[in-house]
Amino acid sequence: MTRTMTAVIGGGAAGMMAAIFASRSGQEVTVFEKNAKIGRKLYITGKGRCNLTNACDERTVIANTPTNGKFLFRALHRFPPEETMRFFEEQGLALKTERGNRVFPVSDRAADVVDILLKTARSEKVSIVNETVTEITVHDGAVYGVKTGNRERRFDKVILACGGISYPLTGSTGDGFRFARQLGHTVMPLLPSLVPLETSERMPAETDKLLLKNVSMAVVDGENHKRVYEDFGELQLMRYGLTGATILSASAHLRPMQCGKYQVLIDLKPALSPEKTEARLLRELSAGKGACVREMLRSMLPSGMIGLFLQKAGVAPEKNCSEITKADRKQLLAMMKGLPFSIRGFRPIEEAIVTSGGVCVKEIDPGTMASKIIRGLYFAGEMIDYDCYTGGFNLQCAFSTGVLAGESLV
Repeated sequence: MTRTMTAVIGGGAAGMMAAIFASRSGQEVTVFEKNAKIGRKLYITGKGRCNLTNACDERTVIANTPTNGKFLFRALHRFPPEETMRFFEEQGLALKTERGNRVFPVSDRAADVVDILLKTARSEKVSIVNETVTEITVHDGAVYGVKTGNRERRFDKVILACGGISYPLTGSTGDGFRFARQLGHTVMPLLPSLVPLETSERMPAETDKLLLKNVSMAVVDGENHKRVYEDFGELQLMRYGLTGATILSASAHLRPMQCGKYQVLIDLKPALSPEKTEARLLRELSAGKGACVREMLRSMLPSGMIGLFLQKAGVAPEKNCSEITKADRKQLLAMMKGLPFSIRGFRPIEEAIVTSGGVCVKEIDPGTMASKIIRGLYFAGEMIDYDCYTGGFNLQCAFSTGVLAGESLV
């Protein structure tokens, strides 16, 4: 029996998983990856450790996918997180689960995840070609082949898994969206998601890259004064504004983004009630009589943020603790429990972990990942219009859509 010829465009998480499972389903598969190595973006995920999934069920993944989560139900049902973990463990990669059910390699090396995908693809006789696809050719409404430079190769099926437009140095330069548009698909507006935030405040040099651990944060919509997101964990101050795990997760909720619409409030003492925080502040002020308030705060705050903190509180750094008024205390307490930052906007999309937007899900069959417009065309991964919160959910959806696309070609 003649094997169907399948091209997978993109050698990332979704593309490699699609190629492996397409080959297992009897396809003759060629992966086109324009980089010298596959999985360039995987190398930098999870700060180089690769948070490859979340140890939860498929409904939890969908709940953590604010854009078009229900579209992914069939893909996640076919290949849920437990299957992702089983796949990598069966290939010899030991895994561990950390806070928030985040799953990492025991080695803490993203390179090991890439190596497993490459080794498995080779064992499944997947061909990997380091060439740039310039066009997908179509005859009579069906896939005919792909062009690389001046050469056209014949293929019966094509899986587009080119990624988004975030981290362009990894190869995610939007080629897949150009192909999709050329083939008649609608591409929803491309926006950054899981991205740092720029603030209206000018941050002092001493706060640059200052990491705050075990803080609570909330995002408030200034128009209706409602809290649109709350989190606990790490947050980092930068010259341009805010980043860190809590901020990246919060960014997915900030729609529409408008300068000044949102305010981030940081609770610097989340383990203490306002009453206990005030009592602690009174004790420190009493113990610090004769010293300035800046020195007193060294026992309560990281030294790098004291200047910014006092500026926002409107209290002079050199003011003696014995001269602190009731109004001053009220401001210091307010800043301890809700240090405010006005959000100007997102950082550039090139700095985003994922791209929000992509190929319209109404034009893709959720049961197969097949195009409803071009026969023989399939989609997988970040190209599709969905995006998830941090915690391994985006990679899980890339793996799931890749597996479903690869198995649906027969």
